[in-house]
Amino acid sequence: MKTYIRNVTLYNGRGSKTEGANLLFDETGILGLGSHDLANQADLVIDGTGLTALPGLIDLHVHLTMDGSPDSMGKTIGDSVGVAAYRALVHAGKQIQSGVVTVRNCGSKYNIDIELRKAISEGIVKGPRIFACGQPITMTGGHCHMFGTEADGIEEVRKAARSKIKEGADFLKLMATGGGLTPGVKAGASQLTEEELAVACQVAKEAGKRTAAHAQGNEGIKNAIRAGVTTIEHGVELDDEAIRLMKERNTYLVPTLAAPYQIVKHGMAAGIPEFAVRKNEEAMIPHRESFRKAHKENIKIAAGTDAGTPFNLHGDFATELELMKEEGMSLQEVIHAATYMAAEALGIEGETGSLEIGKWADVILLEGDPEADFSAFRRVTHVFKSGVSMHTLALEVRDKG
Repeated sequence: MKTYIRNVTLYNGRGSKTEGANLLFDETGILGLGSHDLANQADLVIDGTGLTALPGLIDLHVHLTMDGSPDSMGKTIGDSVGVAAYRALVHAGKQIQSGVVTVRNCGSKYNIDIELRKAISEGIVKGPRIFACGQPITMTGGHCHMFGTEADGIEEVRKAARSKIKEGADFLKLMATGGGLTPGVKAGASQLTEEELAVACQVAKEAGKRTAAHAQGNEGIKNAIRAGVTTIEHGVELDDEAIRLMKERNTYLVPTLAAPYQIVKHGMAAGIPEFAVRKNEEAMIPHRESFRKAHKENIKIAAGTDAGTPFNLHGDFATELELMKEEGMSLQEVIHAATYMAAEALGIEGETGSLEIGKWADVILLEGDPEADFSAFRRVTHVFKSGVSMHTLALEVRDKG
């Protein structure tokens, strides 16, 4: 079905804004874009007056099996396969309703993200496009070991990486340092070694896959960059050398500013474990400083939330965008980070991430213009994924006959 949006304010994801734009698309992609009236070619016409069109948003760091409750990690550890799957399905629905058309799931117990990706791809349920890694690779007792695949030494990591790809992972998630939600580990301490990280990156590269490294401490970050990871997740402690290495290696930063922000904001009074609050209080200021440094030095920054961590809810991408703006990004830079740059980090910038003729019709409409009112990101009126309306909730099950 051909959909036509007329007279809309359009941000193309690559720094351009057009008033009074017209957009024609269907399931094959974007067919028309500009000022010409193409309504006679459409099956559905939407009046875009007062609305803003954007490329479908991309969240590069979510955990679909985590629910954002005060002890979401503890709840995840205790979930059965069935409950974990139901959680992931509901959270996927919240993501697509909020305008997030593509997510990169950065670790799930039982490989639930891989299975949900299959169900969405086959049309069994509706939801965002999922890039899945299954269980993350971590050292014995390392960050997220409770639902990760533990491996020590080059050969064990090599086998674990190959196993993830065999299981259907789109990318590999690697734990270069400790983290704030794993009890008993120091958040910034190096974990997988540079050599271990490098062999996983080699396996991924040979399979045509990309990599993401959880990396908070400075030495662990640099180990991951030198090893060849595609994206640094969090990047709490970035010094000048780390910035230089990221420029040299074309490494992306996925900052996830919302994760520590929500934990520190709500604190132990809301039921968040004491160790998690303490570690995130220590991380939040250097985290913000590192983000500002990376932005100033023109590091490639792609948006990701860490959705599912305490009070960091699925469907609340807007908070991450607000924090990025608060820390110095312009509106166009925020949009770019949440669309085209995120697509580039995934290697799909030729298909999506911007509104251009021939690309997938991943299109969302906002009520209002975020240039005048940034809260417009919280007022999503229409969502199209590959030209198909996602108004129906992800929980809808199609009759397969």
